[in-house]
Amino acid sequence: MYFRILNNDSTGELTYLLADIDAREAVLIDPKGRDVALLTALLAERDLRLRWILRTHHHDGLQPREHAQLSLFGVPFVQGDSALPGRIGLDGAVLPLGNEMVRVLTTPGHTGHCLSFAWRDRLFTGGLLALQSCPHQPLPADPQALWESVTQRIFSLPNETLLFAGHEQRARAVSTVQEQRRWHPLFANCSRDEFLAQLAALPDALNQRTAASIL
Repeated sequence: MYFRILNNDSTGELTYLLADIDAREAVLIDPKGRDVALLTALLAERDLRLRWILRTHHHDGLQPREHAQLSLFGVPFVQGDSALPGRIGLDGAVLPLGNEMVRVLTTPGHTGHCLSFAWRDRLFTGGLLALQSCPHQPLPADPQALWESVTQRIFSLPNETLLFAGHEQRARAVSTVQEQRRWHPLFANCSRDEFLAQLAALPDALNQRTAASIL
């Protein structure tokens, strides 16, 4: 297998390339339209055929050219607001990747249609845990759904499961379920109501931070 992480230092956005080298098949998780040429070169370098574009979430309403740019790859998109061809639902769907597979989990919260993607001992979670790192949406769209997704779906996985974020600023891109369950600044050691209260207070904190930066 081949695994590659691409990080945009200015925005904190992360893209992941997974490939079965023997089968020469690959998937891209959260690719960006501006990186099409670079990603095409990476695929060509190892003679890989792209099977899927997997999007944990997207902000195409704010980036109207993004979908069109990524469509240049000519492969199916897997994202929460569109059905998979020939499949009834996304949750639990298994996507073939050579001799490997990637499993789809519906994990709404950061946006209303977020997905996470499980491969081996790794889960790619997009903006679920990096709540304030997304440059396009600093606060979650649905806090209650986010609580359910993280506590019921993510934190129920084995402690050693590796979690890969879609955005990170001044932090690690990878952690474990055990780390996040114990030490996440908003989810750890609090009830659902306490979590929602913390989120409700975040807009004031963000406004204060913005005002301080202007001064």
